[in-house]
Amino acid sequence: MTFSDVLDAVSAEILNKGKNFESQKIRHIVACDLMSDVLVTEYEEILLVTSLPSEQTARTADMVGAAGILLVNGKAAQSGLAELCRKQNLTLLRTPCSTFETCWRLGGRQGALS
Repeated sequence: MTFSDVLDAVSAEILNKGKNFESQKIRHIVACDLMSDVLVTEYEEILLVTSLPSEQTARTADMVGAAGILLVNGKAAQSGLAELCRKQNLTLLRTPCSTFETCWRLGGRQGALS
């Protein structure tokens, strides 16, 4: 799956294009609001799906090597999150969909994850 697939699947808006936006592969989706739970993931090339719009999200995504962040429920990124994503060259997206609907729609593209 690519970021273009994500944009199409959940009608996402681009808040920041990170490095390799066009070619970055997304192999796993991790949906979580507890960043401490995200820190224990062993997956690589993940898209972090969350409703937590704070700097902590970008710091966690950077620590686990996430491909990008997708904010759900139409949440507005706090200024600190947007700025940190720009500094870290990390993709930041936003969708009006709920966490459940986002995961369901992205799961429908499951074959694209492999």
